[in-house]
Amino acid sequence: MNITKAEFKCSSERISQVPKDDLRDIAFIGRSNVGKSSLINMLTGRKGLAKVSGTPGKTRLINHFRINDSWYLVDLPGYGYARVSKTARGEFSKIITDYVLKCEKMHFLFVLVDSRLEPQKIDMRFIELLGMHGIPFGIIFTKADKLSAAQLRRSRERFAAALSEQWEELPPMFASSSEKGTGRAEILAFIDECLT
Repeated sequence: MNITKAEFKCSSERISQVPKDDLRDIAFIGRSNVGKSSLINMLTGRKGLAKVSGTPGKTRLINHFRINDSWYLVDLPGYGYARVSKTARGEFSKIITDYVLKCEKMHFLFVLVDSRLEPQKIDMRFIELLGMHGIPFGIIFTKADKLSAAQLRRSRERFAAALSEQWEELPPMFASSSEKGTGRAEILAFIDECLT
């Protein structure tokens, strides 16, 4: 897939505000500071499309980006960041769960995990929620440039082992580096397949 056009469409506080057209959503989610905005900018080839911040928990709304006038790339709020208030955390989880479980436009969800970390409880809980509700998803290991090929392979194997405890069939998995552009072609080819 070649992205020739990527533009910000809207930010929504609740799913009743998401675009009402029939274009499908390909959504991205992960723990705060996992590198979601950087990945979105790398995939679209537009540096400042999604706002990158050093402050975790910056994305607090559902952000829709219209791609090639044919589908939406959706940036969801990060989950599990401790420095926002309990009330705010509750709102984030409601906006996330409402969108992920109730939004009919959502066609596929990518869960981003930091390739340098052991499988995190909060990621595993979120993935379990997806499984319980039959939500189609894949996993993107971010910051792959920070690891050697062997370390990255071990990281993927650890995650696959943790997942295989509750899944017979593993979801599609991708490694990415926003710095180096790693994974861009594979992820876009997969999205293309999803949408056809």
